Amino acid sequence: MEFDPSALPASHRYKLLVGAILPRPIAVVSTIDAAGRTNIAPFSFFNAASVTPMALAFSPITRADGTDKDTLRNALPVAEGGLGEFVVNLPGASWVRQLAAAAEGLPAGESEFELTGLTPADSRVIRPPRIAEAAVSYECRTIQVVRLAPGTPLSGNIVIGEVVHVWVRDGLADEAMHIDLEGLDTLGKLSGSGYCRPTDRFNLVRGRAALALPDPVSSGT
Repeated sequence: MEFDPSALPASHRYKLLVGAILPRPIAVVSTIDAAGRTNIAPFSFFNAASVTPMALAFSPITRADGTDKDTLRNALPVAEGGLGEFVVNLPGASWVRQLAAAAEGLPAGESEFELTGLTPADSRVIRPPRIAEAAVSYECRTIQVVRLAPGTPLSGNIVIGEVVHVWVRDGLADEAMHIDLEGLDTLGKLSGSGYCRPTDRFNLVRGRAALALPDPVSSGT
């Protein structure tokens, strides 16, 4: 099977992405608007983007009616009408229901903090609050927003933010900044309403030396 994306409807292109690129890390992004009203939204088009500068990227998809999501409007650089700040909070399995509820399409100005019962906590450097329940939170200032097809339904808007402060739950990182995966207990996104936890793991050296080793998947090691 092979496909020409330009010949497919947007819904099919979406399914080819989210149904095969698995699992996807989840960013629960907290922002505020110019009036100081808070917003939370989960995004699975998300990943680390750079070490120097330390940066993250996530992509709010344009709504079906061609309008921007509240998170994007809030995170836009000041020159583009936003506040230019956001917090990426990593979700834990203990609050997966609240994570899913935060995807509710609330009217502009209504807070997902109130809907979900998640706890806003002061950030150190920027104005938007972080989520107190998150084991790791990254305070970010927006570097750039790349609009792939402005105003087009389901088009991507890649928000690149420089990390200006990091919160890690006590005891989760050692002196070398290795994160305890069991303690993090983070989640991945599958297609549709599916989620997963990184419990099926194995180690393997990188580079050509890996080719001489037994298959760690079929051998179960």
